[in-house]
Amino acid sequence: MHESAKTTPSTSLPRPSGLSGFASDWASDQRTFKNVSWGKAMMWIFLLSDTFVFGCFLLAYMTARMSTTVPWPNPSEVFALHIGGQDVPLILIAIMTFVLISSSGTMAMAVNYGYRRDRRKTAILMLLTALFGATFVGMQAFEWTKLIMEGVRPWENPFGAAQFGSTFFMITGFHGTHVTIGVIFLIIIARKVWRGDFDTEKRGFFTSRKGNYEIVEITGLYWHFVDLVWVFIFAFFYLW
Repeated sequence: MHESAKTTPSTSLPRPSGLSGFASDWASDQRTFKNVSWGKAMMWIFLLSDTFVFGCFLLAYMTARMSTTVPWPNPSEVFALHIGGQDVPLILIAIMTFVLISSSGTMAMAVNYGYRRDRRKTAILMLLTALFGATFVGMQAFEWTKLIMEGVRPWENPFGAAQFGSTFFMITGFHGTHVTIGVIFLIIIARKVWRGDFDTEKRGFFTSRKGNYEIVEITGLYWHFVDLVWVFIFAFFYLW
């Protein structure tokens, strides 16, 4: 006569608490990225690191501005445009900010239609977002040209403190580079969406699983970050 097999309840090791538990969750992917794809997780990590970079740049700007003994240029005068015989302060910057903030709306709609698998609307909205971004970069190039023609250089500034030129060109140039990269990436992904690469699972760069438009959302995360950073740059350089 055979004895019935006895089953014992399975036991699991307790999770460590405190900092050890935090390190364990992130190291073994137990909880932190349980329902998040690696593409999205890596984009968040990249944006976090980029936040530190922009934060250091803005802190350096604040330090330079508050430590200099030479008067800092007045933004209303430096960034004014001569229109109709009068100097209109910050008009170009206001338009640039409106264009870039509007692009966040078109990008959000593109992500929405992407998850609905509406290829045509997703591609059009992404291209419209890229157009807004290219317009912003074009206006920024005009602004740089104007300041350079007026004598502003990274090492000198006829309007006041010499540090203004170096911090302005460094920070706005770094942000403009981000916008330019975003525009290129938007065009690439919009082309793949329009061709139906995410429906046919055509092999190539950035092609995900069939019917999965997550790359559109990942692109949107980057673009919203670029827009958010501009809000801080706008406040520090043009309103302070």
